[in-house]
Amino acid sequence: MHPINITIARESDTETFSIASTKAITLLAALYEIKATLDPMLTFGAGCRSGICGSCAVLVNGKEQLACSYRYQDGDHIAPLRYHPVLRDLKVDKTYALDTLTKILSEYLTPDPIAVPSPKEEAQTKVQTDCILCDSCYSACPVLAVNPDFLGPFALTRAWRYLANSPKENNPQDCTDNNASLLTPHSSLLDAVQTHGIWDCTLCGECTAACPQGIDPKTDILMLRGVSGKAGYSDPNFGNMDFGTPSFGTPDFGVGFSRSSSRYRHKHGNEPCH
Repeated sequence: MHPINITIARESDTETFSIASTKAITLLAALYEIKATLDPMLTFGAGCRSGICGSCAVLVNGKEQLACSYRYQDGDHIAPLRYHPVLRDLKVDKTYALDTLTKILSEYLTPDPIAVPSPKEEAQTKVQTDCILCDSCYSACPVLAVNPDFLGPFALTRAWRYLANSPKENNPQDCTDNNASLLTPHSSLLDAVQTHGIWDCTLCGECTAACPQGIDPKTDILMLRGVSGKAGYSDPNFGNMDFGTPSFGTPDFGVGFSRSSSRYRHKHGNEPCH
């Protein structure tokens, strides 16, 4: 078998390893092979090896992948996830990213035995419950490059899951224009996702493309925006936006017929036309 070369980002440089084993099919298996035979100091995250725990997420050629599911190829470049402190090699610290959950869901971390959702309500967020907290969507989100305080896709998806999976009398999907107020504790949850949350998302869909579980955080954020609007919230950044000064005079159709154009002034005797 011809050796397959993969390049791995290290602390201050990159290093290329040649893998000749026919047993290493997935990237995670290749990393274990490197650690066992070439470099015992190579560090990476791993757990279930079945695409369930989310511990092994890395960047492969700039795209988020679960190492236990990805079949590596010759020339692959492996790097740690974005926006996470790197502990060593491919191993990152997910503490800060996971803290976004406690910022908005602290009161939901203790289950309420009375607030039991119906099967229909559970079905509405069945996909969202499959989140394995691999942080792939967090790493793929371009907003975090300019706003490190952004809550991130998986935290907002979890927020929508709790809102949609609530008892019927508080269900935000039952909210109408005539009954726009949400009962507590949902109003506090909506409060928590306004700043550095749903309105900061650019709706680019990178999080959706990166999710190995097929979850769609972009749509969940849109749902949160809709519920927030019905509850009386609005984009806090809207007031700072500059849309320019509109002109209600004679329009310029692109051929120089505005009131300030020389052709207009010549027509009305204000300026000679050359």
